[in-house]
Amino acid sequence: MQISSFKDMYLAELQELASVEGQLAESLLQMAEVASHPALKDTLVNHREQTEIQKERLLSLLQKHGADPMAHTDQAMQALIHETEKMMTMLKGNDLRDAGLIASAQKLIHYEIAAYGTAAALAGQLDLRDDQQTLHRSLEGEKQTDVLLTQLAKSDINPDAVAA
Repeated sequence: MQISSFKDMYLAELQELASVEGQLAESLLQMAEVASHPALKDTLVNHREQTEIQKERLLSLLQKHGADPMAHTDQAMQALIHETEKMMTMLKGNDLRDAGLIASAQKLIHYEIAAYGTAAALAGQLDLRDDQQTLHRSLEGEKQTDVLLTQLAKSDINPDAVAA
């Protein structure tokens, strides 16, 4: 696909984000299955639900603009998920695995934060205020999940992993 306008670039970003959310939903389910700490398991399951909502928002935006939601596959997310899967098999012991899951989840979420921030900025430049608000809503959800994971890591999971 050739990108020849700012709007095309914006739509490509939305398509990439739709791919990100689709890939992430599957990965979060796998991560929740191997998590042992109940609060971590809940956070990952809740984030998966949030991810599904965000994907639907993106599909709605793409449909509004007449863009194909399946036009792109985000390769960076593929690589991050591959690293997460590798990490899950390398870490031995529940406490250490949970700490690694948080680290991996935060890498994935930070990528989403960057992508949503970029897409929202592009929407703003195009004066697509409704799109921008929708993207900001997803961005704020990502930031909140990041804060929850940080709190969980600091209060319970990382100290348990250090002590193990």
